[in-house]
Amino acid sequence: MTDTKTSEPGFNPGRRSALMMMGAAGATSLVLPSMFGRDAAFAANAKADGKLVLAFSQEPTNFNPFMPHIEVDEGMYYALYDTLFDFDPAGNFFPVLAAEVPTVANGGISADGLSWKIKLKEGVKWHDGKPLTAEDVKFSLELPLDPNLRVMRTTGYKLLKDITVTSPTELTWTMTKPFAPMSAVLASTWIIPKHAFEGVADKNTAPFNNAPIGTGPFKWKERMAGDHIELEANADYHMDGPFFKTLIVKYIPDLNVMYTQFKSGDVDVVGLQWITPDHYAEAKDLPGKTVEIAGTGTFESFGLNMMRPQFQDLAVRQALYAAIDKTSIIDALYYGIPRPTETYMPQQSAYYNDALPKHEFNIAKANKLLDDAGWKKGTDGIREKDGVKLSFTNSTTAGNHLREQVQQFLQQSFKDIGVEMKISNLPPAVMWGEYWMKSQFDTVIVGLNVLMGADPDTSDYFMSTASPARGGAGQNNFCYQSAEVDALLKKGGETFVPEDRKAIYRKIQEVIRNDLPFLPMFQYAVCKGRKTSVTGPTPNVNNRIDSWNIRDWKI
Repeated sequence: MTDTKTSEPGFNPGRRSALMMMGAAGATSLVLPSMFGRDAAFAANAKADGKLVLAFSQEPTNFNPFMPHIEVDEGMYYALYDTLFDFDPAGNFFPVLAAEVPTVANGGISADGLSWKIKLKEGVKWHDGKPLTAEDVKFSLELPLDPNLRVMRTTGYKLLKDITVTSPTELTWTMTKPFAPMSAVLASTWIIPKHAFEGVADKNTAPFNNAPIGTGPFKWKERMAGDHIELEANADYHMDGPFFKTLIVKYIPDLNVMYTQFKSGDVDVVGLQWITPDHYAEAKDLPGKTVEIAGTGTFESFGLNMMRPQFQDLAVRQALYAAIDKTSIIDALYYGIPRPTETYMPQQSAYYNDALPKHEFNIAKANKLLDDAGWKKGTDGIREKDGVKLSFTNSTTAGNHLREQVQQFLQQSFKDIGVEMKISNLPPAVMWGEYWMKSQFDTVIVGLNVLMGADPDTSDYFMSTASPARGGAGQNNFCYQSAEVDALLKKGGETFVPEDRKAIYRKIQEVIRNDLPFLPMFQYAVCKGRKTSVTGPTPNVNNRIDSWNIRDWKI
């Protein structure tokens, strides 16, 4: 690897060499459904026993898609539920439960964007055999505003009024104001059955939440906590597929173990967090395996809890960022596969701001920032100001050996600028449960996709009112507050001309890059692996999880 930072102030060749050693030690296309239908597909899969094992590094946390959840949960939702329509890899909508995607051209949306009409497919059934109706869609669209439910988000839904069922398969509504991302909101709204909540006193603890009923390609069968979930094919599915009888979603927190099980053949498809880059050189040559590098919309960051007193001073956030040698982290631990970034926006997006200030690793600069801001080192070497010590914990998923190595490196770098970082990692189900969702952390290393498909709106993650820890509904778990970003997000949601929207969302990236509520490291480029006998898994930067099209997968 070429060393590009030997002339930087504060460069420590010994530390970088140690990082290189740590890295060494840690060392498709969419297939169309069968023309012969499901029964023939199952018969053809008899040799494979009709079973596919999909591995995730984290255990799902919530099976109600309207309650707070993370990416791995959506891996289950795509198997169990359906949306009205979805994004394909090119960013185009395609219908799922809807008979067609509503547009101005087909009369589904009025020219002013205020009146909407949805027509559903005929004959769709829930897993329990009851028919899907427009009442279920109305229920699902109103559920996020239920004051008694702990909800994931209210963005978009709170603008709907007069939702009216005009027939068993049709409904209409009016928007209180035009909202450009509304189609993207609907594309990420999994429809759930109204009848599953009838007579339920507390929707937060409804039986449905642990025994879900959907219209999706697979039905709930059983869950073994801490190990796997088993789903079975929905023989009445309204689209082509599914093309195998049993789906096992296995959670393997230790990424080395996940790779070993893929290598041995116990795992058919490696999902989140995929094959780690240190295994790529071997994995790509494994017989009977297909391993590909694919870009995703997810970015890795060092996230800060902006409610903590340690991070109120911008100089502290700037100093921490200057002390992160992310080029060496990417090269040594991730084998140069991910791309460094300064923002949350995928670099493939038309809304990506390529003019943001470029990160510079500079220990001397970091120390000067803290000196100038009045953070003085104590006898223990830890800086302090106004009774606040620059000491905090950092947490991530236990068993993610690459992140654990990053933590060790950052711990030393931060020590060099008088900052104490203690490491406190947790099992996935704990880490990404209330600890993350309710901002109980000091700092985290986290991968996030903050977009709704191809739409650039990020209100759920960066609007001040979207922080659960501050009493809001959303996923602003950094607890970031910016009146300027709030105003820009509001303006962006009301702007429909793409070129005008670009200027708004690029400005949002600029403000967030300057404020640094999280310290961006890289955009994911991941090593995806599957048995060559499995066809269908397709990269899609517009969806957050690998199983977005699991209805099309074949063995």
